[in-house]
Amino acid sequence: MQDRHLIAAGAINMFIAVAAGAFGAHALKQILNPEMLSIWHTAANYQMIHALGLIAIGLSMPRFDQVLLKRAGLSMLFGILIFSGSLYALALSGIRILGAITPLGGVAFLLAWAMLASAAIRHES
Repeated sequence: MQDRHLIAAGAINMFIAVAAGAFGAHALKQILNPEMLSIWHTAANYQMIHALGLIAIGLSMPRFDQVLLKRAGLSMLFGILIFSGSLYALALSGIRILGAITPLGGVAFLLAWAMLASAAIRHES
């Protein structure tokens, strides 16, 4: 992935997260119970935070280790899909087993942030 791809993926995920947050606050408020609505909002919040992370990784690529940052970007994108995706699906379906895969997305987030930190620390000015 190139820096522009990560920035675009971050922007697209921000768009989706804002739309999902608004959808949850307005349309789903009447449909979902409070627990499922809270899960929906957690998914949107984590998607938004990590979309910003994708943008930060993309902006860092010209300066730091591109190979490590490409991996960080893919890990963060995978984390968004698995973490937020599984929570959105859980909130809409009520199928609790979907929550079992959510931690895999969380681990992907942790790996991505660790790789970003490593790229910055290892960079020689």
